[in-house]
Amino acid sequence: MNRKLIAGIVAGMVLAATAACGDGGDSGDDEGPRPDAAEVEGGYVPIISVELANPYWDTEAETAKTGLEALGYQTDVFQHENDPQRQNELIDAAISQDAVAIVLDPAGADESIGAVERATEADIPVFLINAEINEEGTAISQIVANNAQGAAAGAQYFAEQMGGEGTYVELYGNPTDNNAPVRSTAYEETLAQYTDMELLQRETANWSREEGYQAMQNLLTAHPDIDGVLSGNDEMALGAVAAIESAGLVPGEDILVMGFDGSPDAVEAIEDGKLLGTVLQPIVTATDMLVEQLDSYLTTGETGADQEKQAVDCVLITPDNIDGYSLFALE
Repeated sequence: MNRKLIAGIVAGMVLAATAACGDGGDSGDDEGPRPDAAEVEGGYVPIISVELANPYWDTEAETAKTGLEALGYQTDVFQHENDPQRQNELIDAAISQDAVAIVLDPAGADESIGAVERATEADIPVFLINAEINEEGTAISQIVANNAQGAAAGAQYFAEQMGGEGTYVELYGNPTDNNAPVRSTAYEETLAQYTDMELLQRETANWSREEGYQAMQNLLTAHPDIDGVLSGNDEMALGAVAAIESAGLVPGEDILVMGFDGSPDAVEAIEDGKLLGTVLQPIVTATDMLVEQLDSYLTTGETGADQEKQAVDCVLITPDNIDGYSLFALE
């Protein structure tokens, strides 16, 4: 496992995202397309992601940008930071700029329906990645990870490493994102068979490392004898690891922590023995699928997919297969 290689890849992608911001990207200071947008043969396709400081969403945005520009489209990258109002502004800007399509990681399953409808009514097709909306027939494609399958695999591994017994807490993601309840439900259903495992508390931490840290501090105060932590994503899991360490405990020994996403930081924590494992969301594969479907739709009128909502299976990453990891992928 080459940590320096992974760190270099991530750093390069962050720089690329920063460069995109300078051309009308996520800063919001200049939301217009670059002056030559009309001259680009494929047309203008804004990419609206969630939060580029998170390596998962940065990888999503950069993969879409690289793929679309290779096909001749003009792109800019924006972030809405899970703010539906900011998302609305970005969608409205895309409409005013005569975008030929929009790539969107939505800010809420219900909260994003209106924004997608406005773009569709303006004859701009919308392609959703990573998260879905609670409606079909408005977006052209909705490509997500198979969260239920991945969470079940993660919970099963977590239970096995816990020896099928003990107390644990759960860190829950953003409640407006359908991925949060889907993962949580799969955790609960999988662990129901382990009658000697007890869920002490479920705490919302909104996919955030900082909030995961704060939530874990509170959980340790309320339940000082916690045996394990099951987290809805890697950022919250890594926040929990930091809180465990700050309490003078040893993650991986005193308290076992399980993540979800397959981020480079999580993989490094697995290497260091601080994290049991993580569930890899194949965001590169999913985004490549979206780019292919977007281009196919704009050129032929069809995506080539059998249905609008599509799920890509997740992969469990543990110390046993970690050597095959590359950025959000497993060989």
